[in-house]
Parts: sequence; structure tokens; C-alpha cells
Amino acid sequence: MDSLSDISLVAQVAVFHNRRAFDQLVRKYQSPVRRFLLNLTLGDESLCDDLAQDTFLKAYTHITQFRGVASFQTWLFRIAYNVFYDYKRKDGEKYLVNGEGSIDSKTELASGHVSSSTSQLKMDISTALAQLKEDERACVTLQLIEGYSIDEIAKILKMPANTVKSHLRRGKEKLTTYLKENGYDGNR
Repeated sequence: MDSLSDISLVAQVAVFHNRRAFDQLVRKYQSPVRRFLLNLTLGDESLCDDLAQDTFLKAYTHITQFRGVASFQTWLFRIAYNVFYDYKRKDGEKYLVNGEGSIDSKTELASGHVSSSTSQLKMDISTALAQLKEDERACVTLQLIEGYSIDEIAKILKMPANTVKSHLRRGKEKLTTYLKENGYDGNR
């Protein structure tokens, strides 16, 4: 039923240029797209917001290209990934990791409204994600944080399912190793 609602909204935008229908799509998918981009950018909220805005702008201007082969959400996440990839290709990886392999200071989380242990855990997870290659990080984020299946991830990232499985396996192994080496034993 949810995908029918999305298709109806997409049709209203594509045919009638109904901005209110597009606003409904933005409200529905803004948090998941932003969370996905936030993980890809390793916590850089400013960059994430810019990329999310670009994602929705591209979705709006290219909405007539949505064919309904995959869900609207899958199509939208593919656009988000392309926006991230284009930014990375254009501006390099300077925003991701500094020379020592830790998160650059601009990605540190403010702890004003969360407990210090929660803030530390977020920092540790962001630092662990920084250890992964881009494709591994994208696959792990889509599966573990966004809850996508391997087939859905393959559609979003346009890669074979077996490649997704390989990236997931390597990414999870690296995350496990990093977190264990930094005091997380899995029993918490």
C-alpha cells in the first residue's frame, strides 16, 4: 500500500507538477536519506544537509525518469548515492579521514543533548565506519542501519548481489575487529 501511495504522489508531481505531493515525499524520506548520507560522510552534518538537498532537487527535476521498476525509496537512495559519489569525485576524500586515520575534527559530535557515553559510542561507530572503503561503508550502512536486503542494496548501488555480499562480509569483519580492539566485546 505504501508503494502505491508513493507512485500516486510521483504521478502527481510528474504529470501535474504538484509541489505539495513532492513535499509529502520529501517529508517521508528526508530522515532516511539524511541518515544514509550522514553515515557516508562520517557525521559531517553540514555536508550531509547539502547532499540531501541536492538529492531532492535532482529527484524533483528528474522525477519523470522514475519508471517504477524499483521502489521510489530505492530510486531516491540511488540518487543520494550518486550525489555523494559525484561530490567525492569532485572534491576528493579530504573531508573523510585525516592522515592518522581518525575522523577529522569537524565531524565530532556535539554532546550537549546526549549523554557522554552515547556521544562516545557515536564517535566510535563513526571512526569504525571511517576504516571501511567507500563501497563497504555504503553496503554496511544500507543493510545494518537502513535495513535493506542484499537485492535492494544491489539495485541502489548498481552492483551485483555477490559483490554486495563481499563488501558486507569485509565491512562487517573490519567493523568487528576495530570495535573489539577498542574495547567493545559484543556483550554490551
